[in-house]
Amino acid sequence: MYRKAYQDIAADSSAEERANEAMALDHAIGMMREAQAEGMDTVVAIKARHFTRRLWFYFLDDLTMPENGLPDELKANLISIGIWVLKELDRIEKGEQDSFADIIDVMTMIRDGLQ
Repeated sequence: MYRKAYQDIAADSSAEERANEAMALDHAIGMMREAQAEGMDTVVAIKARHFTRRLWFYFLDDLTMPENGLPDELKANLISIGIWVLKELDRIEKGEQDSFADIIDVMTMIRDGLQ
């Protein structure tokens, strides 16, 4: 009986975490889309980069925690994606890239996979 209750709570907690992560990704995607429309040199774009960077630092930190229950291969893939996103954000900041489009596409796929 107790084991079943714990499993139900753990499953609910995991589903809630996925929903929160999907909402955070959705927020970042929305910010980047707005920045695309406003321009890459605007305050909106700076805020989009800052939020997306902070979000991926959070994800990367979580992915390296021993308590993270995701399969190792999936964690490694997500870490690689996170590093790529951070590098792309740096390229945008330096003017070497003029679009959030690739980041938006990748983050949209991840968000959709969480739902």
